[in-house]
Amino acid sequence: MTTPASTLRASTPVIAQVLGPFERFAARESSGGIVLLACALVALAWANSPWASSYLAFQETPLALGIGGLRAEISVLHFINDGLMAVFFFVVGLEIKREVLVGELASLRQAALPLAGALGGMLAPAALYAALNAGGPGAPGWGIPMATDIAFAIGVLALVGDRVPVGLKVFLVALAIADDIGAILVIALFYSHGLDLGAVGAALALLLLAVAANRAGVRAAWAYGLIGVMLWAAVLQSGVHATVAGVLLAFIIPVHTLVDERKFLGEGRRALDDFDRALPDAPLDLAQQVLTNEASQEALHRLERLTEAAQPPLHRLEHGLHGLVSFGIMPLFALANAGVRLGGGVADAISSPVTLGVLLGLVLGKPLGITLVAWLAVRLGLAERPEGAPWAALHAVSWLGGVGFTMSLFIAGLAFGAPEAAPLLTAAKLGILLASTLAGVVGYILCRKLTPTARPRG
Repeated sequence: MTTPASTLRASTPVIAQVLGPFERFAARESSGGIVLLACALVALAWANSPWASSYLAFQETPLALGIGGLRAEISVLHFINDGLMAVFFFVVGLEIKREVLVGELASLRQAALPLAGALGGMLAPAALYAALNAGGPGAPGWGIPMATDIAFAIGVLALVGDRVPVGLKVFLVALAIADDIGAILVIALFYSHGLDLGAVGAALALLLLAVAANRAGVRAAWAYGLIGVMLWAAVLQSGVHATVAGVLLAFIIPVHTLVDERKFLGEGRRALDDFDRALPDAPLDLAQQVLTNEASQEALHRLERLTEAAQPPLHRLEHGLHGLVSFGIMPLFALANAGVRLGGGVADAISSPVTLGVLLGLVLGKPLGITLVAWLAVRLGLAERPEGAPWAALHAVSWLGGVGFTMSLFIAGLAFGAPEAAPLLTAAKLGILLASTLAGVVGYILCRKLTPTARPRG
């Protein structure tokens, strides 16, 4: 049965009208932070509603995973934190690799200021937290206030608009990436216990297999995905936290293309010319042209293969997984982890050394540490301040580094994951939510007071 050309033409505008608003929302920088915040608020409301028991039941819902005779049962909470978050860390690893190769961390001179800021923004909060919790039951949580949530920070910057100089926006993104590097090292070195040397050996063998695949020119995402699943299982058994597998695999993903610029342009033009020559003299709907003309189909297939060959696998994977992570995994993580029960003991929780340590670390330690160490790096001639960015503007942006949320909640779960440490975990989550809110609001207010940067002509 032949489909009328009018039907083929009419379907596209309807789909575009329906999906257009969602696509525009997803394309905005602030959208990921908005969805993340919404899920955190839902979790908080759910955990303090008359249906709080169903929230706990949601966290503890068992999931059966297995292949053949190998089966394991884990809770929804552990599946999200140990499984899905490995994909989040994989994307973080891809971002880090891109920034180190061609981004703001590609040269020491470029990276000096954000690296200095990140160092101060990690050491100062950890020191403040440790000073309040040294020798106490909350001591293992010193890594909680070290992290910056890039989704929320970029979301706030997007709301501020052009009041923040472009150089400072780049500084904050690079700082958050450097911050992620520090957080990953902290997780791998200090929040992993009881190494299983056999599993470590299996993980190393799988990493070598991934390196060999890279060297052999393997570019298929499914091949690295298969290696990644096995690597995740090996790291999970090794005693190192399973999410580190995502970062390790990301560092091995190929960054080279299969065609150079000249070949891409030459063959691309030939494919377009062949498509043009295949067009009939009489006007014909494009859909009919593709469906009925083999020469047109072949030209499009060649163009598609050429386009894929011109994209580094790192770019394809980062772009392809960005939506899944921003609008799927991170909101699920917030929904499963941000539900803090604010009962009658909330006053005691706020006065807890753990809550105060997280609060002071993120709200005081982060902006002061970032600003002071960045200033020191500039004074010593090790780094340069972004053009058109006074110290007051850099300090205003540094407050957004105190929005710890996702990574802070993740480290809190590692530090106080034992059942007997549940009150400490609640105190840490309360501190993270309060501090992230306060740092985000103060950072937004300070950035709004900055003088708008001049827009370039044209």
